[in-house]
Amino acid sequence: MTRRMKTVSFKLPEDIDKALTELARLRKSSRSALVREALAAFETGPARSVTSEAGRLVGSLEGPGDLSTNPRHMTGFGT
Repeated sequence: MTRRMKTVSFKLPEDIDKALTELARLRKSSRSALVREALAAFETGPARSVTSEAGRLVGSLEGPGDLSTNPRHMTGFGT
């Protein structure tokens, strides 16, 4: 089933344009398909933080919570 597509025009900074072109080449996809995919993911996906993504890993290691609790790790920092 083919969906009707509406043509949209927008401006991109040169570096993003080059990145889009390169990604399309690497993925053997069109630039339009990549933009559609990115917009769909942005629309449907909730904002995520690094902490939420690493959820089960946070607090899973033993040791000091902060390396600054051991003066040996702070040698050469500060005054």
